[in-house]
Amino acid sequence: MELTVGLVLFLIVSLAAVIVIRALLFRPLPEAASAGQRPVLDEEKIVSDMVEMVRCKTISDRDETKIDKSEFEKFRGLLKERFPLIHKNCSLELIGKTGLLYQWKGESPSRPVVLMAHYDVVPADEKSWEKPAFEGIIENCEIWGRGTLDTKSTLCGIMEAAEHLLKQGFVPKHDIYLSFSGEEEIDGDTCADIVTELDKRGIKPAMVLDEGGAIVEKVFPGVSRPCALVGIAEKGSVNIEFTMQSRGGHSSTPPRHTIAGRLAKAMVELERHPFRFQLTKPVREMFDALGRHSGFGLRIIFANLWFFMPVLRLVSKISGNEMYALMHSTCAVTKMEGSSAFNVLPPKASFGINLRLLGSDNMDSVKERLKRIIRNDDVQIKVMTGMNPSRCSDTDCDEWFTLKKVIRGLWPDVVVSPYLMLGCSDSRHYCRISDKVYRFSPMMLSKNQRDMIHGHNERIPVDTLIKTVEFYVNLILELQN
Repeated sequence: MELTVGLVLFLIVSLAAVIVIRALLFRPLPEAASAGQRPVLDEEKIVSDMVEMVRCKTISDRDETKIDKSEFEKFRGLLKERFPLIHKNCSLELIGKTGLLYQWKGESPSRPVVLMAHYDVVPADEKSWEKPAFEGIIENCEIWGRGTLDTKSTLCGIMEAAEHLLKQGFVPKHDIYLSFSGEEEIDGDTCADIVTELDKRGIKPAMVLDEGGAIVEKVFPGVSRPCALVGIAEKGSVNIEFTMQSRGGHSSTPPRHTIAGRLAKAMVELERHPFRFQLTKPVREMFDALGRHSGFGLRIIFANLWFFMPVLRLVSKISGNEMYALMHSTCAVTKMEGSSAFNVLPPKASFGINLRLLGSDNMDSVKERLKRIIRNDDVQIKVMTGMNPSRCSDTDCDEWFTLKKVIRGLWPDVVVSPYLMLGCSDSRHYCRISDKVYRFSPMMLSKNQRDMIHGHNERIPVDTLIKTVEFYVNLILELQN
């Protein structure tokens, strides 16, 4: 008996020692960083170009009859007018409905790089804005307008960087493609069309960079330094509609259970059965990168996830929505439709959900799961639109290390980390032809600024815009080494 107790105590002490030692060794890794170059830029031109881009009302809509195509033409004409060296030295192809693909030829076509952005924007409820959303007003060193953050700013940054380098006589060692879509906000086909065209030509990008994470503060427990979150994968998204039919009729003689009531029961069942916990590669790598900068107590957990996984499962359930979404597929009821009158039974009722798919979950598997949960064969389940989770990009390659180096060169105090994108971007299409697709918006954004994206009073500080141009200049130069 004493031997058994002694053995148990020895195992407990040994386990505790292993956990503590691993936490002590779980320290930040050394990282290479160069001093970021501060190119002499024409800041007045950059600001003017951004203002004129905002003044193009490139609002996309799923209903094509509501799109003012002249504004899109105006934007494309603006690029030609404002960036003459790019249009002189680079070829331009119009692909799909709104695609712009510039090819900046280098000394070799091998290992090309793709820099992405989109120039369409979501609508703006201007009654709720403090200033007009499409006039590009400059006040207190900020440019106001829809698209200033999402993502005419990065498109402007890419074009300004290329124009600046061409003016210096720079010739890249490898081809660079500038890929812009005008229907990203509506999940349009343009970017997919561009990728299909590149695929036909046998072009396999060595690196693709699109919008995504940014430089943010206070996003990870115990980490006081700003974090540059680079998306290396994104969740899938699928829209599903649930519909029931009836004979309708007068509400004075209703059936015991109306179709609206039966659909309501289905909604409740969906919310009562959340998806399982999954720890995917991008989230695991984020915990590894940021956990090393946490306090010792948290490092004990992040250094020993093999032991504390049950704790992480519990934390993911009781913590905020974003933490939960990082480790679960999510289901949100977003649409409901029934009778248009209080005293009429609906002949048809429906509700719609948006699922964000994680890890091994896919459109087929979740549809079958939903059928099992609601257990009602009278409910028609139809997938309206959707996409599976993207492939996960490589974080052990020269391109990843170069990207980190450039970020830390311009923002020396940041911690660079992989990140799982909860939303969707055009970059997912490039996963067909590249395993190095990264999603990063080179801006330091406060929570208030992030809330402006698709919200009211969207605006960008002028110095943030200039820093965006500096980032792309540095990235282009560093990738050619």
